[in-house]
Amino acid sequence: MLWYAYKYKNYARMCRNEDFMPFINSKISTPVTAEQENEIKSRLGKAIQTIPGKSESWLMLGFEPEYRLYFRGSNSEPMAMVEVSVYGSENPSAFEKLTAQICDIFNDVLGIAPDNIYVKYQAVSNWGWNGSNF
Repeated sequence: MLWYAYKYKNYARMCRNEDFMPFINSKISTPVTAEQENEIKSRLGKAIQTIPGKSESWLMLGFEPEYRLYFRGSNSEPMAMVEVSVYGSENPSAFEKLTAQICDIFNDVLGIAPDNIYVKYQAVSNWGWNGSNF
């Protein structure tokens, strides 16, 4: 019984801090090697800390390489659509900083020009994990 109380006391504290549940999904028009994916993963893990209360310890990432993307009616250049979902409220100033970091990461690692990268943010109030919702 004490374990149960301890577990849910910490769980409630965690929920108040909102230090969890960011998800970044990247649709990328080019192939991505394992080394490139690992580099992006590591750098996004650091970059997510730009949003107060978010950390790599709860970050989930998705990669969709060789995704068919068209921008300005063409698919001739490398491009990416990066979607960032966070549990909690919006933070426009942090999102602005994170957009710059995401564009730098994808440009450095994959050679995708920042003007060929869209970044979409979604603050989510209902998020499920481990069989229940927060």
